[in-house]
Amino acid sequence: MNQTNPKKLRAELKDYLDLAAKEPVRIHRRSGETFVLMNETRYAELQSEVLSLQRRLLGMSDAVAGKGTEYKVGDRSRLSRLKRS
Repeated sequence: MNQTNPKKLRAELKDYLDLAAKEPVRIHRRSGETFVLMNETRYAELQSEVLSLQRRLLGMSDAVAGKGTEYKVGDRSRLSRLKRS
């Protein structure tokens, strides 16, 4: 990940935007705050991945806690909602 400061970012904005299209750019302020400049599509992909992982974790924690429904082999009742009328 490339790094810069706000002054250099303003001076070379076009170059940093082109770079951010390929990989994130870390921006450090004197105060110690840090920001990341990145492609919006990649950001949306990361948000979607986090949401997916949260859902999986919730499902696994429900299973560990015994909140799931047990189905027997050959039980077709769980498939009834998928049948077309």
